[in-house]
Amino acid sequence: MIPQRFAPLLFGLILSGLMSLLVSGISTLHARGWSAGFAGLWAGAWLTAWLFAFPAVLVAAPLARRCVARLTAR
Repeated sequence: MIPQRFAPLLFGLILSGLMSLLVSGISTLHARGWSAGFAGLWAGAWLTAWLFAFPAVLVAAPLARRCVARLTAR
């Protein structure tokens, strides 16, 4: 098992991976349509997107949590 102290990093890794997979798939499909090389194009787009998404999530998640805390009642 992974130690609890790594939970925020693991959360960011999984969230950024799933979201970049979804968005890159939709974008690739929109740009290229269902074509012969779709899976390869999608995989390349996803890996590039994930390289940017992972650090972005690590920065954005704490900011989003603070915003939600301020906008919700306690």
